[in-house]
Amino acid sequence: MFTSNPFAAAAELVSPLAIRAYVILMAIAVAAGTLFDIYHKGSGKYFALRRERTKAAARSQLSSSQKFSLAVKTVAEAAVSGEFCKTPRRISHLLMMYGFLLYVITTLVMVFGYATAADTPAALPLLWNLGALMILAGGVWFFFFLRVNVAYEGHSPFRLVRADLFVGLLLLSAAFALLWHFVQTTFGSRAASLLFFSLYIFFTTLLFVTVPWSKFAHMFYKPAVAYQRRIEEASGASDLPTPAGGLHCRN
Repeated sequence: MFTSNPFAAAAELVSPLAIRAYVILMAIAVAAGTLFDIYHKGSGKYFALRRERTKAAARSQLSSSQKFSLAVKTVAEAAVSGEFCKTPRRISHLLMMYGFLLYVITTLVMVFGYATAADTPAALPLLWNLGALMILAGGVWFFFFLRVNVAYEGHSPFRLVRADLFVGLLLLSAAFALLWHFVQTTFGSRAASLLFFSLYIFFTTLLFVTVPWSKFAHMFYKPAVAYQRRIEEASGASDLPTPAGGLHCRN
């Protein structure tokens, strides 16, 4: 299971060309959904107006090197989930974030780079499985124990709201990916493999086509917001009080 390319073996169920076309369509769905979200919520207009206000209110003009330094700091903060104050929330988020990156990148490499299981380096399916397991570990921890309405408001972990759509679908996608791969490599049943493959595709499709209604697009917004905040503070244009200790983190 941990050393075989699941997408190469899936050629028994669907052609490699169809799998590649599906991946491309999902990438288009994410891009289109994010653009629609920006248009529908007016985020692009808001950021444009915010930049103009920042320029007008700035007490000092930042050089290109200063802006680049702030961009590096923003990336570094995002890389360690520095916006979260509490360690459990940060670890959970890091597991999901890096697990998702491993999951997506290795999927792309195996789908487009290796048509047969024999040609696939063993490290790729290993990392793919590891990525899915990291998503499940971080996501289940967050979903059942760390969500604000569960941890602080005493609500049932099974009470779902729209804000849970992204994490919930991500967990289902990763879970059925692993179940499909396990059935594919362990039992060799074409019918069972087709069933779990179909469920995997179903929940993965929902994950990517529901971008306008889930928090998926926040992955793109958060770095932009964090960078703009740093620009405003460094230029003296910020109208927000500086938090105690200079920290900008949340629970």
